[in-house]
Amino acid sequence: MLEQAAAEVSEERNSRKEPLSESDAQSLIDAVETVWVAKGRKVLEKASGETRTDDLKGPTGNFRAPMVRIGNDLLVGFNAEALERLVVA
Repeated sequence: MLEQAAAEVSEERNSRKEPLSESDAQSLIDAVETVWVAKGRKVLEKASGETRTDDLKGPTGNFRAPMVRIGNDLLVGFNAEALERLVVA
């Protein structure tokens, strides 16, 4: 999908080899305006000021993957429709 939209990946990180810390997650939240959290088929949209690092975690307590930052938006977890909406926008 990213290739079709000619999107460029500026940074890629393996969450198993380099897990995200709480401060890394907070830095991502602070760097965007809107956070989209995919939980199954639902996607919750929140302003970054209303988002806590715990909102980005899954049921295991680990941060959801993937995390994709596109401009002022951060998509956490996979949802094809939300990713397409952000990439095409």
